[in-house]
Amino acid sequence: MTIKKIAIIGGGPAGLMAAEVLSLSGHLVTIYDAMPTVGRKFLLAGKSGLNITHAEDYSRFAGRFGIASDRLRAALDAFTPQDVRIWAAGLGTETFVGSSGRVFPKAMKASPLLRAWLRRLDAQGARLLTRHRWSGFDDNGYRFETPEGLKIVHCDAVLLALGGASWPRLGSDGAWVSWLRNKDVEVSNLRPANCGFDVDWSGPFRERFAGEPLKSVTATSDAGTFPGEFVITKSGIEGSLVYAHAASLRDRLEGDGAAALVLDLAPLRTTERLTWDLARQDRKASFSTRLRKGAGIEGVKAALLRELAHEGDLADPQRLSQRIKALSLPVLRPRPIAEVISSAGGVCWNGIDDGYMLKAIPGVFVAGEMLDWEAPTGGYLLTACFSTGRAAAQGIQSWLRR
Repeated sequence: MTIKKIAIIGGGPAGLMAAEVLSLSGHLVTIYDAMPTVGRKFLLAGKSGLNITHAEDYSRFAGRFGIASDRLRAALDAFTPQDVRIWAAGLGTETFVGSSGRVFPKAMKASPLLRAWLRRLDAQGARLLTRHRWSGFDDNGYRFETPEGLKIVHCDAVLLALGGASWPRLGSDGAWVSWLRNKDVEVSNLRPANCGFDVDWSGPFRERFAGEPLKSVTATSDAGTFPGEFVITKSGIEGSLVYAHAASLRDRLEGDGAAALVLDLAPLRTTERLTWDLARQDRKASFSTRLRKGAGIEGVKAALLRELAHEGDLADPQRLSQRIKALSLPVLRPRPIAEVISSAGGVCWNGIDDGYMLKAIPGVFVAGEMLDWEAPTGGYLLTACFSTGRAAAQGIQSWLRR
């Protein structure tokens, strides 16, 4: 085998996974990362418990990536959620399945896994250069800003694994978009995904309830109906239940200019039962008392009804029960991409071949969040980054052999 020089630009999960595959094959692999240390977003994601993958039925798992599901399927098939768990165990990180089907390390941290992973890469001969920020193409090379000044790197193949545009303070700032477009690579605009939304709260509601969780509700959008909870913020709403509907709400706002999340504040009761129980309440009692006794609703849920329902709805038991079961919560806009969990958009699928190489720039491959896909939280994002990193590495190997 002829040993080749391969540059991997980006030290996140996709880049590190590709480095593992390529260095194991004996190639000279160098990982370049702009930050002082690699895997910063990986570590932050695991700060409160690293959700590494998901244990649901695989066919359902593989369909969680929206319109990109079919295009990602081959990479996911080659490195399934079960393969992720086996790989982690090989690095000394045993995992368990939580009550929601999410898979976590038993240590509930990302740092032990990352340290073991970096030791493996070092043992396989992969070289790591931090504080090397890619700043674009330079004739047949790649330009890096380093502590020692400008450096031009030449290599046999390159993998770009620079992430999207969420959490730019951790290294993913989306600066690569213009550089690839200048090379005739089609890139769809980067947009917020798994994000919160701004809501036009009244001043009193915002000041009283910002930070309060809204629990035991279901929410409906074009994405479907899901149970869960979310948090009221000073600017609007955020949390796992909101993230499940984020793509749908964002696309509605972009298309129609208006979007709303429809809430069921009492999912265990029917409209008819609520109407009956509310009608039986003493009309001389306060609204709060009637709502608490008749519907079991108080606190932030009661305040949200007052905030969003029409005054006439609150006085009539039938109309009130209908609002409880279908309360429309209008949203104004997604939160800025710099503060959201992940981004949508990126390199369009029609611009890469089956080996994840850019058709417009032979020898340059892409993986991870740089590609145009999105997924909900729950381990899907990390698994797809791992899988596409491996798939791109295998694509590099095949291309170098040719």
